Amino acid sequence: MVSPGILLVDKPAGLTSHDVVARTRRAFGTRKVGHAGTLDPMATGLLVIGIEGATRLLTYVVGADKTYEATIRLGQSTSTDDAEGEVVTTAPADAWEHVSPERIAAGIAALSGPISQVPSSVSAIKVDGRRAYDRVRAGEEVVLAARDVVVSRFDLLAERPGDGHLDLDVIVDCSSGTYIRSLARDLGAGLGVGGHLTALRRTRVGPFEVADAVSIDALEGAATLTAGAAAARILQALPVSAEEARDLRHGKRLVGQADRLDGAIAAAIDEQGDLVGIVEKRGADLKSAMNMPEVAG
Repeated sequence: MVSPGILLVDKPAGLTSHDVVARTRRAFGTRKVGHAGTLDPMATGLLVIGIEGATRLLTYVVGADKTYEATIRLGQSTSTDDAEGEVVTTAPADAWEHVSPERIAAGIAALSGPISQVPSSVSAIKVDGRRAYDRVRAGEEVVLAARDVVVSRFDLLAERPGDGHLDLDVIVDCSSGTYIRSLARDLGAGLGVGGHLTALRRTRVGPFEVADAVSIDALEGAATLTAGAAAARILQALPVSAEEARDLRHGKRLVGQADRLDGAIAAAIDEQGDLVGIVEKRGADLKSAMNMPEVAG
């Protein structure tokens, strides 16, 4: 029997997130596999994979903040805001007269902190039930609504001049739902030369780091985090006794125990280190918001 757990995978370029899920299903011999947060085929880096009952934890991972390393190419804009699209504009030579280190720094600063961002039209956002990128591929014009996101770090690591373009290596810490392609597009547009993304690597999702991930070729027998260990990283850990664990699993409240939580929810961990479930405050009591299947034996 496959044990529930969280697997960290370093996705290579060229594979979809669904491809990684499919390979994980084969490697672990179970259909019950999911992931927390899609990466485009062009992108590499961390995918957080849930296996068996631990897929229930992915809900609490999806909204975590993330870190990306990226390369932004100034001087060209593309139909997809990344290197997989067609080049639609190329900056003329005289446009570069207005691009300076100071203006680049100001452009980055303007895209930092709480910002309103229009996602790329080829994103996976659904429009009337269909993915935006499917509508674009079908020849439809798609303009998505702006959304509020937070870019808590947008640092320039290196500049690499090329023939008619300038590549910027950057690192970005951001809230869930932030599109790095849109940052590249908007930075280039603000500088008057256009811009798109040529490389993207996700290095962190919440408390999980790509340094701890396995490669796509090492899925067979790969070590996973137990649901209890993973939940304790994501949320406050609430140790519960055997009696409390039994009550929670049977849908009973922990009466008058709400003050044991620092926030609104916590991961209830039993004396064996197994995840009982996610508990939430309900008045002065604690109540199960999600229960895990009980570990056999």
